[in-house]
Amino acid sequence: MEKRYLHREPGKVSFEQRCTSYGQKPAIFWFTGLSGAGKSTIADLFEQVLFDRGQIVFTLDADDLRKRLNADLGFSMKDRAENVRRAAESARQLQDAGVIVLATFISPTRASREKARTIARDGLFFEVYVKAELETCMRRDPKGFYQKALDGKIKNYTGVDSIYEVPKNADILLDTDKNTARECVEKLFVFAQEKGIISKEDNV
Repeated sequence: MEKRYLHREPGKVSFEQRCTSYGQKPAIFWFTGLSGAGKSTIADLFEQVLFDRGQIVFTLDADDLRKRLNADLGFSMKDRAENVRRAAESARQLQDAGVIVLATFISPTRASREKARTIARDGLFFEVYVKAELETCMRRDPKGFYQKALDGKIKNYTGVDSIYEVPKNADILLDTDKNTARECVEKLFVFAQEKGIISKEDNV
């Protein structure tokens, strides 16, 4: 069936009604950075903080999608771009449901991150650059992948033999070389309040 024949009838509950009911703006926080920079650690802590204060929030994790929805994709630049595109579409579906989405994806190219932004709702996508020097990430090496890449056991590994394009205009920078994960979450929490994503009633 050709795409022009596809048509979805509008639901009975509007996006605006969901926002009002949940008391939040369903933003997508897109965490980008090298493996080991701290994306998942910060996102998980931030998710807990938001959940504890009653927000509807969900972390969309790269490893989970790689095991399921994107299990057919490899690690060529083309497949990585498709991985990010599918992740962004998944994030948009959750966003339309009124959920604050914390998406943790290396997303190595600026083009792929901009594609993710265009898929999200206007004004409700924030690129979160989790920064750490490559040496720091290799020292942490939580999954042992850097060492395997250096030993030639893994090919096309970001930061070793595959590119990572540093964001030029990220919406917020979290430097884990200089700040603890908790400090980064506090900074992110204030940012979310300033952007009107959540209310300013509480502190972290």
